[in-house]
Amino acid sequence: MTPEKDVKKDSEESGGDKPLEGDLSANADKPEETNAAADDAIDGVVDGSASTFANDASASPQPNDIDRAASAQSAADEAIAKAMNGGDDPLGFGDQRMEGDPLAGDGAGEADPVAGGDEVSILQAQLGESEAKVANHADQLLRLQAEMENQRKRAQNDVTKAHKFALEKIAIDLLPVKDSLEMGLLAATGADAEPSKIIEGSELTLKMLAQALEKYNIVEINPVDEKFDPEFHQAMSMQPVEGKEPNTVASVMQKGYTLNDRLIRPALVMVAK
Repeated sequence: MTPEKDVKKDSEESGGDKPLEGDLSANADKPEETNAAADDAIDGVVDGSASTFANDASASPQPNDIDRAASAQSAADEAIAKAMNGGDDPLGFGDQRMEGDPLAGDGAGEADPVAGGDEVSILQAQLGESEAKVANHADQLLRLQAEMENQRKRAQNDVTKAHKFALEKIAIDLLPVKDSLEMGLLAATGADAEPSKIIEGSELTLKMLAQALEKYNIVEINPVDEKFDPEFHQAMSMQPVEGKEPNTVASVMQKGYTLNDRLIRPALVMVAK
């Protein structure tokens, strides 16, 4: 309320403006007394309105209280905003939190115990699967290493057997030739030996030997009247021979042989010049 309204209210409570005007008009003939009485009435009204304003002012909040209330409201708004944004300290307690506060210290980022237990169970299951895979791979590796070692040993045994028994087949084919030679020799030393039969048996034995050599691609080299070839022939001597062209093989002292087109023994020859 303003002082003017208080003055008006006090004037109404004290009898309104009309009695005051009546009093003033009644005392018009006494200017001094009338002025004094008016001054006293105005002073009373002012004093009453002043006391009323003082009471109203004491009941209304002071500027300091308003500032403190505004500051508290701002702090509360900030705390609510931090809480909604996931802040670690929504109420602004700082380091004054009590022990065991789930928001204090290292526990600020701890998850729900149930969720943490589920995560641990998942990790344990994944760990078990990984360990099983590692064990399986280790077993497969051991089996593979054992298989490779067995293959290596088998290959080594095969090579050793090949070196030892490479001539097994040709030996089997040469044994009949030996048997035939023994039988021919026995027939030649007998009392009733006939030279024609011995010759015939020797020819058959030689034929058996030639067939065995041909079976294994062992080819005979007999270069009579051929051009001298130093790759397959070995010249023992050079002589002038009638009817022979120079640098031709006049005679063969020992035949040569090749195995699969590879020279295993050169032919010993005499070359005409």
